[in-house]
Amino acid sequence: MTVKKKPAAPPRKKTAVKRKPSPRKKKKTNKINTNLIIALTGIALILLSPFYYGYVLNTFSSAWQWVRDFGKDPHYRTYKSFDINIPTKYTVHGIDVSYAQGKIDWHKVKVMQEDSVHITFAFIKATEGVLLVDPYFKRNWREAAKAGIICGAYHYFRPEKSGKWQARFFMQNVNVEKGDMPMVVDVETLKGASPEQMRKELKAFLESVEAKTGTKPIIYSGLSFYKDYLQSYFEGYRLWIAHYYKPELKAGRNTQWLFWQHSDKARVNGINHTVDFDAFHGDSIAFRNMLITD
Repeated sequence: MTVKKKPAAPPRKKTAVKRKPSPRKKKKTNKINTNLIIALTGIALILLSPFYYGYVLNTFSSAWQWVRDFGKDPHYRTYKSFDINIPTKYTVHGIDVSYAQGKIDWHKVKVMQEDSVHITFAFIKATEGVLLVDPYFKRNWREAAKAGIICGAYHYFRPEKSGKWQARFFMQNVNVEKGDMPMVVDVETLKGASPEQMRKELKAFLESVEAKTGTKPIIYSGLSFYKDYLQSYFEGYRLWIAHYYKPELKAGRNTQWLFWQHSDKARVNGINHTVDFDAFHGDSIAFRNMLITD
């Protein structure tokens, strides 16, 4: 009798045993996620920080300024604080003001500085013609000197009026003292007068002031007006010449100028309006020697 063998059972499939992640591996993943969150948070804080944007803007501004100044005269550079280009070969700088600048905080003017540029002197409008006194003159004259700024007064000349009477009116309203700059006459227009009449009245003005003060006044004028109507007529008088936005004042070799008004749009702390900016033609010793001594 033949015994039949039972068929062998099919092999059982092995089921893969699911392994739980090791605690060490889980801890490592958490650490990576934490570091990533910290890094992203730090980047976000930097990007949102006003200091970051200030740094970026400042860097961009400096780079752009370098591009703007590339190839320009290195002796005529931009001073960001004053918002103008300033010729760098001059060391004594100043401003000139009138009622147009309003009420000025002269202490802020005095302490403002960028690199070596700061305000040493100020010409202040006092009078005009034979009747007008600048409404801010007395305050400016007092407060600028109190802040330590060396002052000079100027008169706006009206060629159609008597030069002698204008000089008298000017000196009645201005009391110059030792350490002040010489008095200034501002002549920049004919106002309907002929060149001959203008020069006649200007001569009378200059002689009257010199006779009274013992010091020759300074003549202020624009470069074109000076060349057209004044050049060679007033030899011996020191000049203050206006000529804007140039790296150098080209007034001619024989022109004896003391001051150069090279910009009319400077920004100065303490003044809520643009203001004229000036340079003295000489060093600090020459500037001191130019001041009134009696």
